[in-house]
Amino acid sequence: MNKIAVYLNEHLLGEVTSSKAMRRRYSRDGSVLTITPEIIAFPRITNDIRKVARFSWQLAEKGHPLSLTVRGMGSDATGAAIGKGVVVSMTTHLNNILTLLTKDRLIQVQPGVTFETLNNALKWQGLALPNYPHNERYGTIGGAIATNALGDQGEISKAVEKLEIVLANGDLIETGRVSKHELNKKLGLQTFEGEIYRKIEGLIEDNSELIKQLAADTTRDNTGYRSLSLVKEKDGSFDLTPLFVGSQGTLGIISEIVLKAQFYNEQMIAVAVVENAAMARDISDRLIELKPSVLRTFDGELFRRAAELGAQASLLGSVESIGTAIYIEFNDASHRAQLGKLKKMRKLLKKLNVSMIDSSDHQIDEFEAVREIGDSLRRAGEDDRIALPIIDGAFVPAGRREAFTDALAELTTKHHIEMPLAVNVLTGTIDAYPVLKLDVIGDKQKLFRLISDYAELVAKTDGAFVSDGGEGRLKANAAWSTITESEAHLYEQVRAIFDPFGTLNPGVKQKNDVRSLVAALRSSYDASDFVA
Repeated sequence: MNKIAVYLNEHLLGEVTSSKAMRRRYSRDGSVLTITPEIIAFPRITNDIRKVARFSWQLAEKGHPLSLTVRGMGSDATGAAIGKGVVVSMTTHLNNILTLLTKDRLIQVQPGVTFETLNNALKWQGLALPNYPHNERYGTIGGAIATNALGDQGEISKAVEKLEIVLANGDLIETGRVSKHELNKKLGLQTFEGEIYRKIEGLIEDNSELIKQLAADTTRDNTGYRSLSLVKEKDGSFDLTPLFVGSQGTLGIISEIVLKAQFYNEQMIAVAVVENAAMARDISDRLIELKPSVLRTFDGELFRRAAELGAQASLLGSVESIGTAIYIEFNDASHRAQLGKLKKMRKLLKKLNVSMIDSSDHQIDEFEAVREIGDSLRRAGEDDRIALPIIDGAFVPAGRREAFTDALAELTTKHHIEMPLAVNVLTGTIDAYPVLKLDVIGDKQKLFRLISDYAELVAKTDGAFVSDGGEGRLKANAAWSTITESEAHLYEQVRAIFDPFGTLNPGVKQKNDVRSLVAALRSSYDASDFVA
């Protein structure tokens, strides 16, 4: 066994391994990349994480950096859950719901808990997390916070109250908004935490104009550390929480989380099939007025692909006739209000000669095949027929969506590839599903050109290439090419404050050498490592 693994095993309550089989198992995540770690650690308690971080820091001080990569279920599609040094796996032991205060709607959890597990537990108490991502079955709470994942009603950050963080040197801190008086105490600490507070406050003061510009831009862009603009309020209060949300493990390691839930309401669901995406956009613009909790559109080609692979959405009938499917949910507290909205929707669609199917006549489970069509494609996919998750999660403003789709048609022609879309209408995020073969040299070369061209297209239509999730490794070069030099320099300074030795997930959320990325490409892609 690796000497470092032996040493850590002697000092941790959890397990540490350097076996070939486990290293191979943890060399892949939900991305098209593969990087084999030296060691995998399975911390059992927070103190185990602290010991691993402190050991890594001490090696780095002596000029022998050992990188740390935190991993949940490994569903990250950007290569942020794989790394060369130590992979710290959170799901084996740190997967517990610690406290539930029903009256206050507060939940204290460990990062390895999946959304599905937590929401199933909360429903017994009449609660739910409002902003769960589409991959709730195999996405962890820690992973969603690390990428600031989007749910149907907004980003997960809105539900985050406090975080417990293990810093790069192994110190433990708790984040949360502190008053100006409490901040002065933090600034006086002769610890790494105190150093971070002093340097971040100085960075905010030195870059006040740039930070004002970032705060004024309402585009949801997860590139870099834009949430620096949310740290300091006008009253002088301070909160580091926004920086860690969306940082993909590059500023610290999340060890515990306090979340705010909302009251749970049974939803009513409806699906309509229309001729094309343009018609779906027009109808969706009117359906927004009904204030749904979920509103998504899916290109018909997604269902035809799924049908070829044996994954049927029988609720919709013949897939050949599907232009675009519109999926909508209402979760109003009043069942009567939900029925009223369904009635208005039915009346609107009837005028347009469009029929709809709703959950008043069908089981809710039947609608899952529509909502989860992207995941169904992955689960049923064959080795050379899986849509690669390389350009999903971009944001395009509603007013620019038509221009975007027109430009996308030109891009698909240029690359000789089809890219059917799934659109979250309420958040403006778009997932694209291009099929490329990673064992074909031409497609490998095309992959990075496609990522770059797509990022440029999104930027030209006033959008953000990285909106749902982070840029990780795979998207970093394309994403950072869309921001200014001053913004990039600001983000580099933020990272240097929290991670001076570069041990926290190096290569993630920073520009990469393209040759190293090409070398790390898989020869085939499947999602079997994490898909439930």
